[in-house]
Amino acid sequence: MAQAQASYPSIRVSEARLAEAAAGINLARTAYLPRADLFGQVNRATRNNIFGMVLPGLPMPSISGPPKPENDLGSVWGTATGITVSWEPFDFGYRKANVEAAALARTRAELAVERARFDAAVMTADAFLTVLAAEQTLTAAEAGAARTRVLAQQVEALVQPGLRPGADAARARAELALAENQVIQARQAVRTARVTLRELTGRADEALASGALLAMPAEVGGEAGIDQHPAAREQNAAVEEARARRKASELAYYPKFSAQGSSYARGTGANPDGTTRGAASGLGPSIYNYGVGLTVTFPLLDLPALRARREQESQRERAEGARHDELLRGLRARRERARAALDGAAAIARNMPGVLEAARAAEAQAAARYKAGLYTLAEVAEAQRLLTQAEIDERLARLAVWRARLALAAAEGDLRPVIWEGSR
Repeated sequence: MAQAQASYPSIRVSEARLAEAAAGINLARTAYLPRADLFGQVNRATRNNIFGMVLPGLPMPSISGPPKPENDLGSVWGTATGITVSWEPFDFGYRKANVEAAALARTRAELAVERARFDAAVMTADAFLTVLAAEQTLTAAEAGAARTRVLAQQVEALVQPGLRPGADAARARAELALAENQVIQARQAVRTARVTLRELTGRADEALASGALLAMPAEVGGEAGIDQHPAAREQNAAVEEARARRKASELAYYPKFSAQGSSYARGTGANPDGTTRGAASGLGPSIYNYGVGLTVTFPLLDLPALRARREQESQRERAEGARHDELLRGLRARRERARAALDGAAAIARNMPGVLEAARAAEAQAAARYKAGLYTLAEVAEAQRLLTQAEIDERLARLAVWRARLALAAAEGDLRPVIWEGSR
C-alpha cells in the first residue's frame, strides 16, 4: 500500500500542485517588498518642442526643454539613467488577505495530496482483496478438478469390465473438461487481478501475504464521524480558501499609497538657446536630480468591476459550501450502504461452514451410492459441482466481509483499523 502511495501518478500530480500552491504563497508575500526600477537610455533625436498638452495613453515620446519657434531637423545625442524605488507602506490589510488566501490554497493542496494517497490506498487494498479472491477461487477450482479427475478414473475402471455403461465414461470426461475450463478461467482471473494490482503499486508480481484476511474479521464497533474524512477535509479547505478570496476582494476598493524615491541623470547635446554642442556631447549624463514623495491613487470608477468580482467570489464560496454539504451527505449514504453490506456479508459468512459441511456430506454420499449402483453419474457430478461451488463461496464469503469492512472504512476515512487487523 505504501508502494502505491509513493508511485501512483495521481499522487505525483497532487504533490506538484502542492508545490505550485506553496510557490503562490511566496508570490503573494512579494507584494510587501519595495519595487526598484533601474533604467538607462541612449538616443539620437531632434529637439523640436512646442507648448501644449497631450492626453496620456498615446504612444508618443515626450521632449523636455523650452519650445522652438521653428523646425530644425538636426539631431543630437541624449542619455538618461537612474533608479526609481516605490513601496506601499500600508494597504488596509489587502496584501495580508491575499497571503492568507494563498496559504489556504496550500492547505487545500496538502489535503488534496492526503486524499489522493487515501484513494490510492483504498484502490490498492481492494485490488489486493481481488487477487486473494481470485487465488482462493483458483485453489477451490483445482480441488474440484482433482475430485472430478479421480471420479473419471473410477468410472473408467467400472466401464472397462462392463459394470457401468460407456455413456458414463463420456459423461465423466465431459465433467472433467468442464472442471478444467473452470481452472483455466480462475487462472485468467488471477492474472488479470495481479495486473491491476501491479498497475497500482508499480511493482512486478510477487507472492502475497494474506495475513488474517482469510479468517473472519472482528466485529465493528460504533460509527465513526466522517468530518475528518480526507475528501471532507479537502473540501472544507476549499470553502475556507473561497471565503479568504472573497474577503480579499472586499479590500480592493481602498486608496493605494506609494512612497516613492527617484534619482536620475540626463545628458544632451543641445543648449537652451537652440544651438548644439560638440559631436559627442550628450553621450554621457551631465545633469543630476533626485526626489522623494508620497503618491495616493484611488480607483474611482473601478467600483462596479470590484463589486462584480466580490459577487463572483461570494458565489464561489457558496458553491464550495454546497459541494461540502453534498460530499458529507454522500459519505453518510456510503457509510449506510457499507454497513448494510457488512451485516449481510457477515451473516452469509457465518452460514457458509454449515453449507460447506452439508455439500461435503452430500458429495460423499453420492459417490458411495454410485459405487453401490443406487445413483447415476449425473447425480454424482452435480454433487461434486455443488461441493466445488460451496468451497469457492465459503472462501469468498470471508473475503466479502473484509471487502465490506474496507468499504465502511473508506466511507469513514480511516483505513488503519482494517490494515492493522488484516496484517496480523
